[in-house]
Amino acid sequence: MLAVYDDALPAVYGYLLRRCTDQRVAEDLTSETFLAAMDAVRRDDTARPTTPWLIGVARHKLADHWRRMQRTPDPVEEVPDTGDDEWDAHLDRMVAHHTLATLSPTHRAVLTLRYVDDLPVGDCAALLDRTVGATEALLTRAKRAFRAAYPDTDTRSGSTGSRRGGHA
Repeated sequence: MLAVYDDALPAVYGYLLRRCTDQRVAEDLTSETFLAAMDAVRRDDTARPTTPWLIGVARHKLADHWRRMQRTPDPVEEVPDTGDDEWDAHLDRMVAHHTLATLSPTHRAVLTLRYVDDLPVGDCAALLDRTVGATEALLTRAKRAFRAAYPDTDTRSGSTGSRRGGHA
């Protein structure tokens, strides 16, 4: 193997460098090629590496490198912030409070108890002195009124006009 190494090294390295144009990558792939050749010779005593055979191994190593590069995304210098901006959350709260203020006191009360205080419908019904069925119907009407009063967000955030705050 050492005898072939001296003769084949320039040919293998040149082959890889012409195809990948990055000296560091060509050097790494050349190393991988000769390591793979050494493994093959150790496994098979009859294997006699030649320069063309080593270039064939290098071709496979280069193909493996290209496949890895296709699967590996380019590194990003700075990770984009995907979380909600604090200002957007504050603005949404302000709009929701304003929208609640425009509703009737009964609608405002049931929505606040259910979605702000996070009470179950049964507890909301007890506090409002209503039956559970009547409270569920009231919640449905209050949510409909809230959605109707809530301003379109496309004027604020450039979205598609869907209404935010539909959680109420």
